[in-house]
Amino acid sequence: MKRALSIAGSDSCAGAGIQADIKTMMMNGVYGMSAITALTAQNTLGVTAIQESTADFLKMQIDAVFSDIYPDAVKIGMVSSTELIRVIAERLRLYKAKNIVVDPVMVATSGSSLIKTDAVKTLTEELFPIATVITPNIPEAEVLAEISVKNEDDIKSAAKKIGDRYGCAVLLKGGHNLNDANDLLYVSGEFYDFFGERINNSNTHGTGCTLSSAICANLAKGFDLYESVKRAKEYISGALSAMLDLGAGRGPMNHGFYLSSYFTEEK
Repeated sequence: MKRALSIAGSDSCAGAGIQADIKTMMMNGVYGMSAITALTAQNTLGVTAIQESTADFLKMQIDAVFSDIYPDAVKIGMVSSTELIRVIAERLRLYKAKNIVVDPVMVATSGSSLIKTDAVKTLTEELFPIATVITPNIPEAEVLAEISVKNEDDIKSAAKKIGDRYGCAVLLKGGHNLNDANDLLYVSGEFYDFFGERINNSNTHGTGCTLSSAICANLAKGFDLYESVKRAKEYISGALSAMLDLGAGRGPMNHGFYLSSYFTEEK
């Protein structure tokens, strides 16, 4: 069985972060593992507290995974400080990690800030150059490209600027502010469009985590980047279409929408 490692924060309501990543990886046919960068107290209404992991403890988690069950792919999500980013980059280089997906999580769906200002520069300098692909949404792309993104031409400009600057593939998710569910992949000077139908579901907590983890799982299974993105978009569309409705705010998706067996039956 192929393996994937998520290096990210914990979400106590399990709609995003490590919990969403492991559910997504399992539903996409790989064995999911974790190295937790932070504990969060959060629900569908927002983040109320963050307890960051120490750099030494995060290093020990990563070492424990790589030294025993070497992952075929790695997804990196919420990392809020410079110290943690540097530890991750150093360990991944040491272990010659492959198929690295970086979701540059800066702001939660609820609007809560999830990264310190000085850590953004470290993220781009340490993790982007070793990434197979990064998956910013529009607000994150505006920060990284230092331009305003208002239309499709802006999306192309931002993706190219980010990819050329940091030497990595960029999947720019267009559904955050624009009225569509289309994403754009920029790889080595080429653009690839992924068209999606916008699903009328306000419960979108953890969509970024889920998409990046699904891409990671498919890379672990040996699919190329284009096919991995395609399959990940199909998965997240299914999870959104299941119309799970939990919590008083932006609820989670149904990661297990395709799971049906004797063990999932209700009385």
